[in-house]
Amino acid sequence: MLTTFFVVLPIFALIFVGFGCRRSEVLGPNSTTELNRFVVYLALPALLFDIMAHASWATLDQPAFAAVFTLSCFIVFGLTILLRLRGPRHLADVSIDGLNAGYGNTGFIGFPLSLIVFGRGSLGLTTIAAIITVCLLFAVAIVIIEIGLQTELRPAHLFFKVGGSLIRNPLLVAPVLGSCWAATGIAMPASGETFLHLLGDAASPCALVALGLFLGERRGAVPVEDRASGLSGTVLVVALKLILQPVLAWVLATQVFRLSPGLTHLVVVLAALPTGTGPFMLAEFYGREATVTARSILFSTVGSLVTVSAYLAWVR
Repeated sequence: MLTTFFVVLPIFALIFVGFGCRRSEVLGPNSTTELNRFVVYLALPALLFDIMAHASWATLDQPAFAAVFTLSCFIVFGLTILLRLRGPRHLADVSIDGLNAGYGNTGFIGFPLSLIVFGRGSLGLTTIAAIITVCLLFAVAIVIIEIGLQTELRPAHLFFKVGGSLIRNPLLVAPVLGSCWAATGIAMPASGETFLHLLGDAASPCALVALGLFLGERRGAVPVEDRASGLSGTVLVVALKLILQPVLAWVLATQVFRLSPGLTHLVVVLAALPTGTGPFMLAEFYGREATVTARSILFSTVGSLVTVSAYLAWVR
């Protein structure tokens, strides 16, 4: 396990570097937002476009892989909502809690981790997992939040709101455009290749530092009466994310869809990723209580260093 730990350690070391820079005020309060915007709007879309522009159909034609990852995400998402609805929480808040448990950090951690552990050939499948997470799961959560916040249901309003959000999402647009380029059969010019590589290669380190900056943000004190309930909610969400979701992925991959060992290990690792920053963005956007979300991202990120390393050592 120690060897595997040192393989993934550089990924988490970059997160902790960002965390330390923010806590020590080496980087200011605007650094999180600006570096995150660079990753989301420039570096990561360039990487996704480059991956899809060079991906073969055989690489992407993996319906069983997509089914395993989708089911593992949505089962945990739905189960979390049912468990959290048993308490006095608003539907919008439990939807965000469900997202905390089902929304893996495929963008900021998934790509660098897949690249280091499984090689560049895994990035196409990681892109599929990222699209399922960032688009499909995110869209369902938005719909549930909107339903919870509206006194009267307006299906047309929800449809256009969610659709507009998705078509403006660069993490969705970039791989679609990359696929369109690949379909033309036109070779990428050398200057274009260089541009995409320079920008795309910055995605992973900048994304990891940006995540560390986000985790290092100092937030307001939480009232004592909310602290215990918030902590119990965080423990539940982190356990579902780091334990139940990868176990579900493994069972589905090995017992139901019969994936190859390589695909099984990749989908389990992607399912075992810590909570991404998407739920916090939704909590901030809708003005919901974000204590559980912030803690879930922090604790699951630290915990995943152990759980992911342990799984990789077990299957080694």
